[in-house]
Amino acid sequence: MTATADIRTNLLGLTPDELEAFVVGLGEKPFRARQLLVWIYKRWVSDFSLMTDLGKALRAKLALCAEIRAPEIVSEHASGDGTRKWLLRAGPSDGREQAIETVFIPEPGRGTLCISSQVGCALNCSFCSTGAQGFNRNLSTAEIVGQVWLANARLGTGVAGERVVTNVVLMGMGEPLANYKNVLPALKLFTDDRAFDLSRRRVTLSTSGLVPQLYRLAEDTNVALAVSLHAPTDELRDQLVPINRRHPIKELLEACWHYLEAQNGRSITFEYVMLDGVNDSLTHAEALTRLLKGHDAKVNMIPFNTFPGNQYRRSSPEKIAAFRDYLNSHGVTATVRRTRGDDIDAACGQLAGQVHDRTLVRLGTRSISVGVQA
Repeated sequence: MTATADIRTNLLGLTPDELEAFVVGLGEKPFRARQLLVWIYKRWVSDFSLMTDLGKALRAKLALCAEIRAPEIVSEHASGDGTRKWLLRAGPSDGREQAIETVFIPEPGRGTLCISSQVGCALNCSFCSTGAQGFNRNLSTAEIVGQVWLANARLGTGVAGERVVTNVVLMGMGEPLANYKNVLPALKLFTDDRAFDLSRRRVTLSTSGLVPQLYRLAEDTNVALAVSLHAPTDELRDQLVPINRRHPIKELLEACWHYLEAQNGRSITFEYVMLDGVNDSLTHAEALTRLLKGHDAKVNMIPFNTFPGNQYRRSSPEKIAAFRDYLNSHGVTATVRRTRGDDIDAACGQLAGQVHDRTLVRLGTRSISVGVQA
């Protein structure tokens, strides 16, 4: 692999093996890649001139042909509960700036970073602000990885030197499995001990259910899996999550159980947004129990977070509690997600970013409005 002064290679987009090949292509010894990995992923340094264990000649060479470039911060907002949201520039498309959103959620003993995988989303889930924005393009591996790198560099370490970002979830803008080519190397960087060195149980991919890619994922990686279910019947899920028309619940669950078997996983989390009068009755809870009982499954109930133009309301606390209690008492583990960052529109389902020149491909309905290609 070679680079020129005109086109600098973003090292954030390279796996450790690719970085080694890049360094060798510059005429350097392979161990220089290991040194670079320490500076990039353990010390969060982007300035080659500060990498003092590299020779001056190599540092000068890297400055000409390489860079460590995370997405640029457009704005930053802090919630009263400690949640932080960044609007990040994803680069121009047809002359117009695109932006994605990344959210950091601090909790006792852990810090979760919710990252995006696409500019917008094509799945058009009816209760999600991101889907309402339409779709522009996939993020590159460097843009995906760069969100985590930026958060680490921005937040630093804790009082005792521990890392602040302990968990990464691909639950931001976009459907990760629709950007498989770029998401997979990012997952490997997150779990590689030469890079971010996160436990596979601390990296979670959330999907609405692209079944063929789920089978591929079972062969390629072993991160934690969260599935956006949101309904216990095909009739209802067709309305809420249109991809269900292509991959109905039975087909989706078969892929989920295969993933568990192939990866020897502990369990799969099924996300279930609570919509008043839509999917929150005890009849729905009973149907959901029939689907999941006897499997290594957990239900994460999400109180609906409103956004402009939506048609739904959040289920009442009483309905949410009754739904949770029914599942738990009938052999299905269920918890209620605490709403965080809703005062800065950083809660689940509220991420919108800035999506221009939209290619409104609806993966569930297959209707297409031609725009900028992804």
